[in-house]
Amino acid sequence: METEAKIKVDQYNYQQAKKILQHIGLDYSQAINLFNEMIIFQKGLPFEYKYPNAETLKAMEEAKNMDGDFISIDELSK
Repeated sequence: METEAKIKVDQYNYQQAKKILQHIGLDYSQAINLFNEMIIFQKGLPFEYKYPNAETLKAMEEAKNMDGDFISIDELSK
C-alpha cells in the first residue's frame, strides 16, 4: 500500500538533491522511501545531528561577518 504525502522543501536544495540522486540512479521518491526505512531501522534519524552551542554560533556569525580575533597559520600550529 502506498501513501501520497505532500512536503515543502527548499526549491534550490530540492533541485540539487534531484541532480545528485539522478547520478546514483534514484529518483526523489525512492530516496524519501529509503530515508523513511533508515529512520525505522535506526529508530531515529539515520545520522548524528548536533545543534551548535552559543559559543559556536557566535564564532560562526563572527566568521561570516569577518569580525572577531584573527590568528595566523603559524599561530594556529603552535
